[in-house]
Amino acid sequence: MAEEFKLAPEDDALRNFRDEFVVPTFRQMKASAVPADLADEPCTYLCGNSLGLLPKRSKKLVQEELEVWATRAVEGHFDHPLGRSWMYIADTVHPYLAEIVGARQSEVACMGTLTANLHLMLNAFYKPTAERYKILCEAKAFPSDQYAMATQLTSRGLDPNEAIIAMTPRPGEHTLRTEDILRTLERDGARIALVLFSGVQFYTGQWFRMPEITAAAKAQGCVCGWDLAHAVGNVPLALHDWGVDFAVWCTYKYLNSGPGGIGGLFVHERWADLPVHEAGWWGHDPATRFDMPPHFKAIRGAQGFQQSNPSVLATVSLLGALEVFAAAGGMRAVRARSEHLTGHLDALLRRSRFYAPPERAFDGSAGLAVTVITPADPAERGAQLSLVFLPTGRGVMPRVLKGLEARGVVGDSRKPDVIRLAPAPLYNTFEDVERAVKVLEEVLEQVEKEGVPPAA
Repeated sequence: MAEEFKLAPEDDALRNFRDEFVVPTFRQMKASAVPADLADEPCTYLCGNSLGLLPKRSKKLVQEELEVWATRAVEGHFDHPLGRSWMYIADTVHPYLAEIVGARQSEVACMGTLTANLHLMLNAFYKPTAERYKILCEAKAFPSDQYAMATQLTSRGLDPNEAIIAMTPRPGEHTLRTEDILRTLERDGARIALVLFSGVQFYTGQWFRMPEITAAAKAQGCVCGWDLAHAVGNVPLALHDWGVDFAVWCTYKYLNSGPGGIGGLFVHERWADLPVHEAGWWGHDPATRFDMPPHFKAIRGAQGFQQSNPSVLATVSLLGALEVFAAAGGMRAVRARSEHLTGHLDALLRRSRFYAPPERAFDGSAGLAVTVITPADPAERGAQLSLVFLPTGRGVMPRVLKGLEARGVVGDSRKPDVIRLAPAPLYNTFEDVERAVKVLEEVLEQVEKEGVPPAA
């Protein structure tokens, strides 16, 4: 089954895009169990869901801007030797972002950071009334989203415990069923002011059925927003055509812009004249921005929400990364290769003697095993697979993570029992996937030999 996903070199059109990135070596990642003669070979990096690798184009562009800063100083804002005046630096990435999220350029803004942008969107779109004030979301939303929603509610005198409808999977299941979300909207829609889900769930890797959920939310008169942190650059999006009201995202995961990279937001064009309540000078009409008028005149659309001038270094780092996406053929091509890579990983894991079906994760008496809680259907997942190590709550996962790290396989963990692996289609290879599974089995064999402590 695994072979049906693996592409032959002649059919793997994007395989050479790995050369566009800097892949750390085993030595650099402190892989202590790798033989010395292999220490300077590239490590097996499957952590693009957390932080994408450095594109060489990004490095070059950042170095260029440092040189412009050194040689032109403040004049770089308007008289830039490379034609990238800092006054309009965000405009260099807006066309690329619009293409990736399926939007018009006026509907996207390169700005801020995800949670700050989320607060801006909540202030603009969440308008509770006595009858319609609830927020519908997933129960295990990323903590920053939970904090944002809770503080937005308390600032309005509402109780988050009463105002938030946090959906959980059915007993014995790991992910939410679309039918349950739609049923909740049908039942409670008249009381729901805002629907806010993750495009791809950070813990399970579930890709929510965004078009159906958005349509159902709009049919009930709800505002529908999305946190696309784990979706942008990972799965195909059509925010404008789906009728999404707003969306926010970071760019340092699948978009590879670098740690703490600049964020982005989407506002549908039907809201182009929505009042901006937290205005800043970078959202003002650029024709008169530097005239410093006393009254704010917003740019129509998403870019009116800009506040301060964006970091040039962060923006050109993103620009370099987005140029790689465009050169690869955009999201259609990237997604096609992603399905093959993650399909190959999934198939190899299921072939392992340690593999157990997902429902075993709820069995406290399970023996040493690994399962995948990410949906098996490629239409319901992106690049990431979330692995749960059994028996849960017995310290297996940290031991496995340590063993992987020592052997130069880089994933990340979510306590207490999950390791996330995400083959990134622009720089990972099928050999990366195969080595990761081979090393995982070696580590599990070592844990098996050493034994798992009994339940407390």
